[in-house]
Amino acid sequence: MKKGLLSVCVLLLSFNIFAQIKAPAPSPFAKWEQALGLTTLEVEYSRPGMKDRTIFADEGLVPFGKTWRVGANAATKITIGADAKIGGVDVAKGSYALLTVPTKDEWTFKLYPYEGQRWTSYIEKDSIALVFTAKPREHTMPIETFSIWSENVTNNSLDLVFGWENTIISVPVEVEIHETIMSNIKTVLAGPSANDYYTAATYLYNTKSDMETALEYIQKATAGDAPRFWMLRREALILAALDRKQEAISAAKRSLEAAKEAGNDDYVRMNEASIEEWKE
Repeated sequence: MKKGLLSVCVLLLSFNIFAQIKAPAPSPFAKWEQALGLTTLEVEYSRPGMKDRTIFADEGLVPFGKTWRVGANAATKITIGADAKIGGVDVAKGSYALLTVPTKDEWTFKLYPYEGQRWTSYIEKDSIALVFTAKPREHTMPIETFSIWSENVTNNSLDLVFGWENTIISVPVEVEIHETIMSNIKTVLAGPSANDYYTAATYLYNTKSDMETALEYIQKATAGDAPRFWMLRREALILAALDRKQEAISAAKRSLEAAKEAGNDDYVRMNEASIEEWKE
């Protein structure tokens, strides 16, 4: 009995030892990220090697006219953090699986909304996000390991480059930044918003550090034509903390009416309670 148990333990130990053996992947995984405009472009793929094989040919490792995963192992994944143009075609921000059908004179690229690593699952799908073509060109020095990289990076564009064997393909990627930057400039130069003043006033009120400044800020937040009920509530609380009860009651009544219009019963109750308290 003991001998049998010992044999089982030795067998399990041997299995665990062999189960932990690791070796480099034949087509190692790669991941890189490139800043692009105000966002990033990220690529995840596996990198097969030539290994004395013919790659792009009618009877090559990547046959002309057949769908290829643009790498090895799992589906190649491209993530763009903003709406962009890839290959001259509009594409929404997000993650995509990339497949291609190469021929001698033109490659057809297809982007699919990314759903997982199994590249063959995309082939029959109708949910292609975009299709574009690119012309391959000959590279004078053989590229042993399949590579994807970026070139010609500018403020809002780059070339996404695919290279293997004696073939190079460049795909333009472009994002819009001018309108976004101009909008940010206008916002900043216009000065603090009502929310900015409200946040600053709330901080000063909560820390009891400078109530006069808190009042200055909150009254700038509530100075518009339709101040928010929670901002008016904050003004009432700051006025009460400064022992300006009549003004606090007036602000609370304005908050009360605005809260009723918004259907916020919690603020209605809080303002009613405060008005009764400050009347005393």
